[in-house]
Amino acid sequence: IMSVTGIIEFLRICGRLKCTKRTGWVNNNIALPESVSDHMYRMAMMSFLVQDPSINKDRAMKIALVHDLAESIVGDITPHQGIPKEKKREMEQTAMREIVSSLSGRPAVGQEIYDLWMEYETASSPEARLVKDFDKLEMILQADEYEEAQSPVDLQQFFESTKDMFKHE
Repeated sequence: IMSVTGIIEFLRICGRLKCTKRTGWVNNNIALPESVSDHMYRMAMMSFLVQDPSINKDRAMKIALVHDLAESIVGDITPHQGIPKEKKREMEQTAMREIVSSLSGRPAVGQEIYDLWMEYETASSPEARLVKDFDKLEMILQADEYEEAQSPVDLQQFFESTKDMFKHE
C-alpha cells in the first residue's frame, strides 16, 4: 500500500505547476499569463482528440501530462535564459528523479512517469513526437488568443519560432 504521505507530496509537487506561470508570457507582459498546468491540460486534450490509428492516444495523453512536470522544481526555463540545453536537461532529469522518489511506495508508477518524460525528451516514439508538435501548437494557439484578447500585443516571435518545426501532419 502506497503511503498517503508520498501521494500527497507528489500531488503537491504537481500542484506547483498551477502557480508556475509560463515564462514567455510573463516576459511579454501578458496579463494573467497561463500556468504550466494550464498548458499541459490543453495539450492532454489535444491528445484526447487524436484519431490517427497509428498513435496510442492514451500514451500521448500521459506524455502530455508529464512532459513539463520537472518545471514544478526547476521552473519554466526558456531558450532566452541562456541555459545550455544539456544543463537544462540535467536539471530537469534531477528534478524528475526527485519527483518520482516521492512515489517510492508505488515504484512502477514513478518509473512509468519518468519513462514517459524521458520518451518525450528524446522524442523516441510517434506519440512523443506528436506531443512535441502539440507543445508548439498549444503555444501558438495561446499566443493567438492573447493577441486577440490583449490588443495591441505582438507575439509574432512565438509564431516564427515554430516555423518549419512541425513533424506530424
